Amino acid sequence: MAAPTANGNPTVSSLATTVPVQAVLFDIDGTLCDSDPLHHVAFQELLLEIGYNNGVPIDDEFFIKNIAGRSDAEAAQNLFPDWELEKGLKFLAEKDAKYRSLAKERLEPVKGLGKVVQWVKDHGYKRAAVTNAPRINAELMISLLGLSDFFQAIIIGGECEQPKPAPYPYLKALKELQVSAEHTFIFEDSASGIRAGVAAGMPVVAVATRNPEKSLLEAGASLLIKDYEDPKLWAALEEIDREEAKLKKASA
Repeated sequence: MAAPTANGNPTVSSLATTVPVQAVLFDIDGTLCDSDPLHHVAFQELLLEIGYNNGVPIDDEFFIKNIAGRSDAEAAQNLFPDWELEKGLKFLAEKDAKYRSLAKERLEPVKGLGKVVQWVKDHGYKRAAVTNAPRINAELMISLLGLSDFFQAIIIGGECEQPKPAPYPYLKALKELQVSAEHTFIFEDSASGIRAGVAAGMPVVAVATRNPEKSLLEAGASLLIKDYEDPKLWAALEEIDREEAKLKKASA
């Protein structure tokens, strides 16, 4: 059962319990843009060049299990457990350079992104991007998506005490925006990111772009949507609007 909101209504969904909303936080890869296929291609090409897996390209299942949503250090350790971490991170840096060249040509927003961005803007909520991607990748993707002026902060997991799935990147976003977890919610696409958001004390909307829905729900997602045009999302956002209106009326 949902916790009571500020206006004492115990029947609202977990997103509406954040009313009055102060901020909305977004992951980037797979959440703002469907970038995993481009990362996958970049990994495939470079791994084939070094004869990884006896020359057999990595498949979607391997990519999701070992790479998607992970920090560079975790992905490097998963891919190359016998390598020195520094060598693995060098490979990841080369992969990121290849990814950026692909992204400049082929990066696409998740369906309906513009609509939810406008909703956040119209409501005047604060917003930050929170990602395990390197800053150079994060800033490029945000720029390619035309969102450089939308985000008030970009939080990089590798610049925090620990990256996702630890809560530190999301806690840092709250601090930078000067908002509380009780009045903030998150959009994420990976189990790792969802665990980070939940650990930081916020409800998380899971965007099921690529990762298995079961894993997203098991990680603690409050709501599962296909994309930003999903009617389930807009029902939840309309509920927020109704609860906000009730609060304003009660305080008038």
